[in-house]
Amino acid sequence: MQLGERHTENHGQSLLEFSMGTFRYFELNRPFPEEAILRHISSNVTFLIFQIHSQYQNTTISFSKTPLPNTSGTGTDKGLVFILRPEQSMCTWYLETLDAEPVQNVAIPLSYSGRDPIPGGCNLEFDLDIDPNIYLEYNFFETTIKFAPANLGYARGTDPPPCDIGTGRDSRWRLQYDVYQYFLPENDLTEEGLLQHLQRMAEVPQVVANAIKVVTLTANDKTSVSFSSLRGQGVIYNVIVWDPFLNTSAAYVPAHTYACSFEETEGNCSSLGRVSSKVFFTLFALLGLFICFFGHRFWKTELFFIGFIFMGFFFYVLITRLTPIKYDVRLILTAIAGSVGGIFLVAAWWRFGILLLCMLCVGLVLGFLVSSVTFFTPLGNLKIFRDDGVFWVTFSCIAVLIPVVFMGCLRILNILTCGFIGSYSVVLAVDSYLYTSLSYITLNVLKRALNTDFRGAFTNVPFQTNDFIILAVWGMLAVSGITLQIRRERGQPIFPPHPYKLWKRERERRVTNILDPSYHIPPLRERLYGRLTQIKEFFQKEQPAGERTPLLL
Repeated sequence: MQLGERHTENHGQSLLEFSMGTFRYFELNRPFPEEAILRHISSNVTFLIFQIHSQYQNTTISFSKTPLPNTSGTGTDKGLVFILRPEQSMCTWYLETLDAEPVQNVAIPLSYSGRDPIPGGCNLEFDLDIDPNIYLEYNFFETTIKFAPANLGYARGTDPPPCDIGTGRDSRWRLQYDVYQYFLPENDLTEEGLLQHLQRMAEVPQVVANAIKVVTLTANDKTSVSFSSLRGQGVIYNVIVWDPFLNTSAAYVPAHTYACSFEETEGNCSSLGRVSSKVFFTLFALLGLFICFFGHRFWKTELFFIGFIFMGFFFYVLITRLTPIKYDVRLILTAIAGSVGGIFLVAAWWRFGILLLCMLCVGLVLGFLVSSVTFFTPLGNLKIFRDDGVFWVTFSCIAVLIPVVFMGCLRILNILTCGFIGSYSVVLAVDSYLYTSLSYITLNVLKRALNTDFRGAFTNVPFQTNDFIILAVWGMLAVSGITLQIRRERGQPIFPPHPYKLWKRERERRVTNILDPSYHIPPLRERLYGRLTQIKEFFQKEQPAGERTPLLL
């Protein structure tokens, strides 16, 4: 797109002059509101949508010099609909910002005919009479967009069609709404990048060509859609309203989000990874790498790793849902609880030696990852899985299926778990330093467990160059670890023997074998008592022993 003209003089007043369908970059300053003008509007144009965008600083667009709630809009992505009068060929509007810093903006006026539907033409919820804007809210779990219903188009000088008198074919109830999603390049937080990509989401042909259609809503559906929040990842949303009877369409004003704040001092978009997360997942990845290549050989270490994951996941879900404590404290408590779970699983193996119980835990962890990957695909966005009962039953069945399938070859199951789970821990560690969509394989499941509203969210994520590289690294580590362990364990015992039985047998051998040097070692209780006696004597003062000088020579 070409840039519009610079400031022009009109009757001694400074104006921003725009051309139809042309993007214009300009800067707004707090004490200096701008008047914008569009000339030479064609007679076959019935209404205009003027939209203005900035990265994170608010701007105000108004029909009048003094902004009023029902004639103006303030935000980062705002627009107004101009219903043209007969013979009108020029429009003016006013732009300003209350931000102390200069705001870089891009804006464009778009024209539509009398056959095109009017975005927000049947608004009953928001302040503007005709509201073409998309209202966006986000939290850690989900991002929700809302918009006002559209109305049928009409010619200049005529009355608009009624919104809610009838629901027949000649009313606005025949309109359909296509919701589109567009991902910015990963780890791109620049203002220039955003304003450039917004140009691909303003007009109907560009939106259809560049964005992903997520869902189609009818006039009977609620005009609200939820998506999984992608913290630090730029996303642009837009809605195309389509009239199937006339085969015409119009675009709402696109809205964007990074699911984070640029202005907060702590946890802003530029510093997403907390120090506690980096420490936790870096240590977790180091242990995971060891398990990936040596887990089957060091069986007790692997059991600790599996027990840590098992207990840590359920404890984090429980403590997050039941208590309001801060994230850093939750992470520390999760690490402690996970360590207790790992030690408990190792102790259970050492004392009881029930191999099937340990392998059930190992298989369920691998099944959890396989089930998470399954719902990470477009299958997870099917409407049937918005029901929590259907989702969790299906998820659990896939997770349980893995240990059942491999019950006849437990060593293979164990090595596969070491390779895939251990290498995936590296992906989670990378995500604490650099955004990657692969972390949402398990994060989406965690969100579903923590927040009941997340069940209605679409879980689309971008898959770009960084993700392909990290996916290749994950696959390479998994294949290398599995291959190495299978080759090294060939000809070795399938699993180590029961530790408690070995210890008991060794103890009995020492008791009965008098030639064994360990036979002459006192029992542990006597050794501890003797050591404590020595320490006590060390701290006691030496008692006087009486006269030391001999009386007789």
